[in-house]
Amino acid sequence: MLDALKQQPQDKILMLMQMFREDTRDGKIDLGVGVYKDPTGLTPVMRAIKAAEHRLWETETTKAYTGLAGDPAFAEALSGLILGPSADPARMSAIATPGGTGAIRQALELIRLAAPGATVWLSNPTWPNHPSIIRYLGMPMAEYRYFDAESRGVDAEGMLEDLARVERGDVVLLHGCCHNPTGANLTLAQWQAVIDLMLEKGAIPLIDIAYQGFGDGLEADAAATRLVVDKMPEVLVAASCSKNFGIYRERTGLLMAFGSPEGRAVAQGNLAFLNRQNYSFPPDHGARLVTMILTDPALRADWEAELEEVRNTMLGLRSQLAAELQRLSGSDRFAFIGAHRGMFSRIGASPEQVERLRTEHGIYMVGDSRLNIAGLNAETVPKLAEAIVAVGV
Repeated sequence: MLDALKQQPQDKILMLMQMFREDTRDGKIDLGVGVYKDPTGLTPVMRAIKAAEHRLWETETTKAYTGLAGDPAFAEALSGLILGPSADPARMSAIATPGGTGAIRQALELIRLAAPGATVWLSNPTWPNHPSIIRYLGMPMAEYRYFDAESRGVDAEGMLEDLARVERGDVVLLHGCCHNPTGANLTLAQWQAVIDLMLEKGAIPLIDIAYQGFGDGLEADAAATRLVVDKMPEVLVAASCSKNFGIYRERTGLLMAFGSPEGRAVAQGNLAFLNRQNYSFPPDHGARLVTMILTDPALRADWEAELEEVRNTMLGLRSQLAAELQRLSGSDRFAFIGAHRGMFSRIGASPEQVERLRTEHGIYMVGDSRLNIAGLNAETVPKLAEAIVAVGV
């Protein structure tokens, strides 16, 4: 049996990580993998996480399962962070998942269970795991225009033109904030136009929100998701705690489904069923830490303060890089880097230029020229800017 297996395509980001590890040059820069790094290159454990873990170690009395859907307190706490006090709990069903990827996978499984013929519409470009999972599940898939390669901003007109072809019951996957891989985000007015179109067409939004707090702040980054949930009759929201709580390896995520109060029990039962089929009980350690932080005023205040430090560090690096590129190139064509939000920007380099950045300058980024702003520091920004200009971006 095993001899019949075929080699699967390698993940490009994982391949890039391996190449970086094998590179023996001093001064190499990893801008590929999507994790936050402090100025020393460390992905730190946040202070509030450390404090919560210590408290949990002292008070936890069991490692027994919590339940198929996870601890309800986690769903309540995280949904409150994302949706605020206006969310109607009578409309929501939810399950804890192994990270945001697990939430996306379970959302797609739910769609396939409820509407196997529904087409899932993805932004072009999007996070590579989105189409990969959809193809693996054998689901219909289509793309809508999103990124304007000329302006490095959102092609809102093209997006609406493409989504006008959506059929009733189709699913539109949207990035709640800090679009990955481009860093370009819709304005709230553009979000409203997308909502109006989805309402007209009878489409269902699936929101992937993985970077709340990394863009313009916790409240501002949640505004679009709140607007969609408030206006649309049915919504799926896949949330990750990896980035904003810094608990990447704890695999902490949540899938929320919003529909009618009358259908809530059936939706919750189906979500629990899917958890049972995939991994039975979801991991709890990270979810419990998040719950402790969000429900303890002191821990939450410290977490929010540190998250704000992280956000401002990335904004400062964006401003520094945009200014350095303007100085070296004598043009403002890189101003979009300062306007983008989140960990990533797509700088518009060709695959050949990306390869030159790696081979000639030891700078590693994904082939589509997505770079991780959080992989930089004040000392490496000038080196990156010089390299970008040197290869002719």
